[in-house]
Amino acid sequence: MSTCPQCGAQVGDTDEFCGNCGNYLGWGAKTDSGPTAAVLPGVEADSPPEPVETDPAKLGPVLPGRPEARRPLPSTAVTDAVDGPPCPVCGTHNPPGRRFCRRCATPLEHHAQERTAAERRRWRWRGDRSRWLRRLAWLLVAVVLVVAGVLFWPQAGALWEDVRDKLATPVAVRPASTTASASVPDHPAANAVDGLSNRYWGAPAVGDSIDFTFASPFRLLSVVVNSGAAPEQEAFDAEARPTELDMIVTSSDGATETVPIALADQPGPQRSDTGISDVVRIRLVVRDAAGLVPGKHIALGEVEFFRRS
Repeated sequence: MSTCPQCGAQVGDTDEFCGNCGNYLGWGAKTDSGPTAAVLPGVEADSPPEPVETDPAKLGPVLPGRPEARRPLPSTAVTDAVDGPPCPVCGTHNPPGRRFCRRCATPLEHHAQERTAAERRRWRWRGDRSRWLRRLAWLLVAVVLVVAGVLFWPQAGALWEDVRDKLATPVAVRPASTTASASVPDHPAANAVDGLSNRYWGAPAVGDSIDFTFASPFRLLSVVVNSGAAPEQEAFDAEARPTELDMIVTSSDGATETVPIALADQPGPQRSDTGISDVVRIRLVVRDAAGLVPGKHIALGEVEFFRRS
């Protein structure tokens, strides 16, 4: 191996052109750096050279320098065996990584890029394992999501409904009919939904209940209960007040759900959030009351129900 005199890259002994810069290597032969004497006709080549004349007056004509010859054209390919791609012009095989043909200096980079693209296409047709692995991973993720959706669908559905409840605007819904298990005179069950704060449903004792029936199913977001006979403190204390209620909700398929409601012994509206779908009937059962003494009854003021807008 030798080096290119122009770029310093290593070249083969039989290379005529540098594989890195394309320089012709035929001019790389070393010559004597001293003055060259011309061999005149009739003078033997082995005879000692004539002394060089240094007198300007006696100097003769100057010998021409080395001519700038044309780059030789290839005649035959290099015969030494090289495992590499052939040159597209002369057919000489070149080692991988060369940028120029070692015989005719034809650029090889463009053809190397074409070979690389062709190899990629062949690899793509044969099958890219990483691509199949990615597809398999996505398939496994889809299977896991489907299985999780089947197993946790009830919880996911409930979570979705809760989100919708929080984003919705509550709208009051009025019952189609109202009945009670018992009522004191002048304080019927209808007073609990008449929209007036100074009228109430009077329950004779703990355990009495009031029922609200609705014309069509709806999702119950919340219930607002006004305890006592009136919002003023004096009127509020005049009768007993419910402090614990059981709300029994019946849906359109006949299923029931019991929600306990605790009320503070103070006037004013008190809200209880629920989130129950397909409600068609609601029953409020008095479980405990404050201020219930002989001669007094339990006063349940206005009751309001809210659905999603």
